[in-house]
Amino acid sequence: MEIQLWRQILCPYELAVKELTVKFNHLIKEHHEKDLYSPITQVMGRVKSVTSILDKLQRKNIPLDKLEEEIDDIAGIRIICQFVEDIAKVEELIRGRSDMEIVSVKDYIHHIKPSGYRSYHLIIAYTVETLQGPKKIHAEIQIRTMAMDFWSTIEHSLQYKYKANMPEHIRKRLSNAADAIVALDHEMSSVRSDIMDAQNSSMTNLKLVEDILNNIENLYRVSNKREVSKIQDEFYRIYQMNDMEQLKHFHRQLDIISEGYRAQAVTTDFEE
Repeated sequence: MEIQLWRQILCPYELAVKELTVKFNHLIKEHHEKDLYSPITQVMGRVKSVTSILDKLQRKNIPLDKLEEEIDDIAGIRIICQFVEDIAKVEELIRGRSDMEIVSVKDYIHHIKPSGYRSYHLIIAYTVETLQGPKKIHAEIQIRTMAMDFWSTIEHSLQYKYKANMPEHIRKRLSNAADAIVALDHEMSSVRSDIMDAQNSSMTNLKLVEDILNNIENLYRVSNKREVSKIQDEFYRIYQMNDMEQLKHFHRQLDIISEGYRAQAVTTDFEE
């Protein structure tokens, strides 16, 4: 197959990976903006290399002219979650969308591979717009925890190094590590509510501080600089106390001051 034809084949898949990555990252952003816990922590994407495609065609005895029909993971998206429970929530989010359709599911969470590999795979149908018009393609979405992803990355590197000849002692240690990953995910799930409470508290505190600093910055533009410096000093004093309730009270008072200046500016503009 000519190089140019490979580019033509892979171009829609490259577009799909870019679009899907943007869409899933936007889901994370939407959750954060609404002060909601996001089941998605990280999103990565890739298009399978020509070498990997050729290896798979040969391994599975697939003719070259059937590659788009027979290979579902030319476009791949990896979604990383914190907890095993988040995986089902991500699948639910995907099932609720109108721009992608789940074609098949491979559950390696409840049906662990002999190597110890664990992940949740969805094959989706997704349509991209090209110069030749809409093109429906298949893409694979791998959903896994951070712990699963760590193990998988190591295992993939070793498989690449040893091919089919991985030494038994390394295979055994990988299997033991996989068991440890299962235990780690289970342990994290047992303290999930505490971890989420801590993370939500941290996010709330971060958003509160950002709002306060934005208010102070806006006040610098419309009010007496010396007064704003006093407000800023007061903010630093309260922040160092690490007292959330006082910080919230300061935020409410600052909102009242800022609203007063905004009303004054509107009145002045109206009179002019």
